[in-house]
Amino acid sequence: MKNVNNAYLLLTPGPLTTSENVRSAMLKDWCTWDDEYNQLVQKIRRKLVDLATHYRHEYTSVLMQGSGTFVVESVIGTVMPKESGKLLIAANGAYGKRMIQIANVLNIDTVVSITNEQEPVNILEIEQILKSDDTITHVAVVHCETTTGILNPIEAICRLAKKYNKITIVDAMSSFGGIDLDVHDYQIDYLISSANKCIQGVPGFGFVIAKTDELEKCKGNARSLSLNLYDQYETMENNHGKWRFTSPTHVVHAFYQALMELEEEGGIPARHKRYKNNQKILAKGMEEIGFRPLVKEEYQSPIITSFCFPNSTFNFRSFYLSLKQNGFVIYPGKVSEIDTFRIGNIGEVYENDIINLINAVNESCLKLEGAVKI
Repeated sequence: MKNVNNAYLLLTPGPLTTSENVRSAMLKDWCTWDDEYNQLVQKIRRKLVDLATHYRHEYTSVLMQGSGTFVVESVIGTVMPKESGKLLIAANGAYGKRMIQIANVLNIDTVVSITNEQEPVNILEIEQILKSDDTITHVAVVHCETTTGILNPIEAICRLAKKYNKITIVDAMSSFGGIDLDVHDYQIDYLISSANKCIQGVPGFGFVIAKTDELEKCKGNARSLSLNLYDQYETMENNHGKWRFTSPTHVVHAFYQALMELEEEGGIPARHKRYKNNQKILAKGMEEIGFRPLVKEEYQSPIITSFCFPNSTFNFRSFYLSLKQNGFVIYPGKVSEIDTFRIGNIGEVYENDIINLINAVNESCLKLEGAVKI
């Protein structure tokens, strides 16, 4: 459904522009103990597994309150054994590095493979680490690293990890629902995502799609009460969709509406096609104006695109405010060594929206000739 009656388009990797019906789904109040609400939670859990794999009987899903980072921490803090676990994290951006921070705060034994932000994670280095350290038990990687918009080769990494009998964790925060994958075929044990990304809901909770037999081994591992993924799973299983603590009821209803709209659009393949088209039109139009994408085309995701500042005098703040006045909100850059800004291609955003954005960028560059000199 086309977005209408919104002040501006959020061209970010989440929160993002949602449909009017998704927003409208939050206009009614719900009780967390109500059977109808808990049945809805169960429907969502089943639909998430259906989106993730054809091997439905082997997987489950767990919803967890909070931002995406909360859910990543719930996974790392629950699935890692307290005594014998060691985690290999492959990182090439801020969100891989955030997993390293989480592991360090939780005092989890960790090995890291760090790659330049403009390159995919280094699978050869990952294999060398796995060969040289047989105490590693788990491997974690980000699918779409929204620091840059780069896609990492998660299927190859997970298959490699399984060759060495490791448990696999994939942060698919910004890709699940917008890029088709099968967790069984990719050999992913834990896939993590959030309500307010490619499924096009609103912020408030995230979810984990987990291999059931692996999750059931994790009882007693958790290093947190509220972020105990196993206990959340057990409660939802035994109480027909009940969350342990107060759940974001309005957000859950909005998410269910978003799931329905994903189905109406034609599922993940259709949404991926729209996002990919958005990104290609965006990259081509921005290059014609004078903005160079940071990431090579073969590594670029359809989720978010980073653009380099055109010169040392470029004033991002002025550029940002000019675009906002024209109805578009973009993202500052997050790359550590190069000045960039980012434009999201996901959400309730269509080809005409991207064309209108490019026109607004061109107008802003002309209007702000001193601050935005191409």
